[in-house]
Amino acid sequence: MKFTMGKATREAYGEALRDLGRVNPAIVALDGDLSKSTMSKYFAQEFPQRFFNVGIAEANMVGIAAGLALCGKVPFASSFACFVMCKAFDQLRMSVAYPNLNVKIVGSHGGISIGEDGASQMAVEDVALATALPGFTVVVPADEVEARAAVRAMAEHVGPVYMRVGRPKAPIVYEQGCDFALGKAIKLREGRDVALIANGLLVALALEAAETLAGHGIEARVLDMATVKPLDEAAVLAAARETRGIVVAEEHLLHGGLGSAVAVAVGRLHPAPMAFVSIGDRYAESGKPDELMRKYGLTASDIVAAALSLMERRAENG
Repeated sequence: MKFTMGKATREAYGEALRDLGRVNPAIVALDGDLSKSTMSKYFAQEFPQRFFNVGIAEANMVGIAAGLALCGKVPFASSFACFVMCKAFDQLRMSVAYPNLNVKIVGSHGGISIGEDGASQMAVEDVALATALPGFTVVVPADEVEARAAVRAMAEHVGPVYMRVGRPKAPIVYEQGCDFALGKAIKLREGRDVALIANGLLVALALEAAETLAGHGIEARVLDMATVKPLDEAAVLAAARETRGIVVAEEHLLHGGLGSAVAVAVGRLHPAPMAFVSIGDRYAESGKPDELMRKYGLTASDIVAAALSLMERRAENG
C-alpha cells in the first residue's frame, strides 16, 4: 500500500496553532525553550506578545499555563513529551487535573521514532501518564491532516487535553480530509475477521497490514483510535462483537497506553481474543527511526504476525 509522505505531526501542530491564534485572541502559547523543535515557533513569530518561553522549566511552564487558564486564556503548553509529562507530572496533577482547568499540553518527539536522541528523550510512557490524570482527554493523531483537526478540536473543548505529536514525517492517511472528533474512532477499512486498532504512526502500518492479511484471505477492520481517552467504547464493542479478535498497535509501552484502554473496555463490555503490538516493557536505544521501529517490533509485518497468531489461537480454541 503506497502512502504520500506528509509533514511531521509536530509541524502540523505548530501551523494549526498559529492559524488558531489569528482567529482567537484568547489563545496563548508557552514553551520550554524548544519552540524550534515543537514548532510553536510559528505562533511565537506571529504573536510574540502572546508567547512565553519559560526556559528549561517544564513544571513552572505548567503552573503558568494553569494561571493563564484561570485568567480566561486558552493556553497551549509545548515541550518534548518526556519532559512535560515526566518532569511536570505533579503540576499537571495538582494545578491542571485537580481543578479541571482548560489547559492544552502538547508533547512533541513522542515514541521511539525520534531516532538518534536515545532513551532519555524518547517518550514511551507519556500516554500512560496522561490517561492517569482524571478529566484529561488524550490524543495521538496519525498524520498532519488529523493533527490539524485535533488542534482545532482541542481549542474548542473546555477542559485539559494532552496531545502527542512526532518528530518524523508521517504518511498521509487522510488524503481527502479527516472527519475528526474527540472521543470518536475513525473506521478506515471494513472487515469481519479481525480488527486492527491503532494510533499515531501505527495507523498507516495497520492499513498496510490489512492489505497483506487480505492476501491470506483475512479481512481486517482498521480503526484509527486517535483519542485514547475518552475511548470510543462503541467502536471497540462493535469490533469485539463483529470480528474474531482485536489487535492493538501503538508506539508506546505495553502497559498504560491504547492497548490497556481497549483491553479494559473489551473485558467490561464483550470479552474477545486480543493481541498487542507495542514496545513491550523496555526502553529503546539510539538509532535510525526505521531501524528502531523494526528492532522493537513496530512494523506492518509485526501487526500481520500478531493477527495471524490471534486467528490461529482462535481456531485452536474453537
